[in-house]
Amino acid sequence: MSWAEIESEAELRELLGEVHSRAATKERGRLHERDREWLAAAPFCLIATSDAEGNCDVSPKGDPAGFVHVIDDTTIAIPDRPGNRRADGFLNILKNPHVGLIFLIPGRNETLRINGRARLVREAPFFDEMIVKGHRPHLALVVEIEQIFFHCAKAFLRSSLWKPDSWSPDALPSHATLVKDVQKVEESLEELETYYGESYAKRLYRV
Repeated sequence: MSWAEIESEAELRELLGEVHSRAATKERGRLHERDREWLAAAPFCLIATSDAEGNCDVSPKGDPAGFVHVIDDTTIAIPDRPGNRRADGFLNILKNPHVGLIFLIPGRNETLRINGRARLVREAPFFDEMIVKGHRPHLALVVEIEQIFFHCAKAFLRSSLWKPDSWSPDALPSHATLVKDVQKVEESLEELETYYGESYAKRLYRV
């Protein structure tokens, strides 16, 4: 096959055209009151990181709406909760502090995007304000905002992401089956089904 690869900004602009004026001027460097309202309503975000060599990772974070703590107009904090302990994104941040975040509100087709520099904090007074179901985070990601803007709805509209009649959760086998198929694990499929079953949700805030 013959590929036609784009190798310069000039080629890219020739194909895409120039940035629309409204898109070019929407960036801000500080939180607007509307940004604060969005963060207060958002229960989910995606955090993109890369290490010193440019190897990338995207990690989801979710909690009850308003889980993001606003420290001031240029600083936010995201609590960490018990997980699989891989810490891929956190390890990246220790090598390269630049992060990109996307905040989602279910049912809304727009998103709030924040780019900035992050650091890992293991203790701060605001940790007391991030307790959920008795769990006080042992770690928080503090992000110093460099760029913030609302992103358009086109990707969500094209994908029909929030329309239940477009969903196909049973298009693939259970997660336990996927794990058994793609990983070398000691547990039987039945044991994995039990682990990822009803009790899984009860362990969300257990260390």
